[in-house]
Amino acid sequence: MALEMTHVYFIPGMAAGKEIFKNIKLPEDRFKTHILEWLIPEKDEPIALYAKRMAERVKAPNSVLVGVSFGGVVAQEMAQYLTLKNLIIISSVKSEKELPTRMKFARKTGAYKLIPTRLVLSADDLTKFSIGPRSKKRLQLYQEFLHVRNKQYLDWAIKNMVKWQRKEPMENVVHIHGDKDVVFPIKNIDDCVTLEGGTHIMLLNKGTKISEKLVEIISK
Repeated sequence: MALEMTHVYFIPGMAAGKEIFKNIKLPEDRFKTHILEWLIPEKDEPIALYAKRMAERVKAPNSVLVGVSFGGVVAQEMAQYLTLKNLIIISSVKSEKELPTRMKFARKTGAYKLIPTRLVLSADDLTKFSIGPRSKKRLQLYQEFLHVRNKQYLDWAIKNMVKWQRKEPMENVVHIHGDKDVVFPIKNIDDCVTLEGGTHIMLLNKGTKISEKLVEIISK
């Protein structure tokens, strides 16, 4: 008897494209994967309306939604418009309480508005904002996957990451997080599946382990 196919929809991290999931491999006899690449937001579009537009692209019923980093934030907003089998976030946050101090400071002072997105569309600064200050090798590795260089999108995404207003975590969200994540330090994260040695870009260098975790979570 054929196994029932589970549809899994992935949302990449800020400014990243579908290639970020190149090392995520789910058994093809059980899972059909889809990548929801970023839409360009309308000017000053509320995140709730943007999430609704993204959710309209999830066609399969009772599917799994997986969001990475800022994609995890958007996935949680999308979940309000969907009936899901699982909601999973990776290297992300479940509420504004889990944001790091530097983002809370940027939120309070409006410093995020000073990030010169016009000037950093092809520079290391965007990568550093996305994954934190790390080695040149790691920056170059991740920068290869930052394809969304639209200024309107970048301004919108940075603002909505810093100013996200979820007070309490949603029920039933499963959170996979690395203990070496410098963008969202694990000391601020509650109730997660911890990957030892995992950084903010563990999707690239721990793809096999994350794939195993996803199968385990979805199969429960």
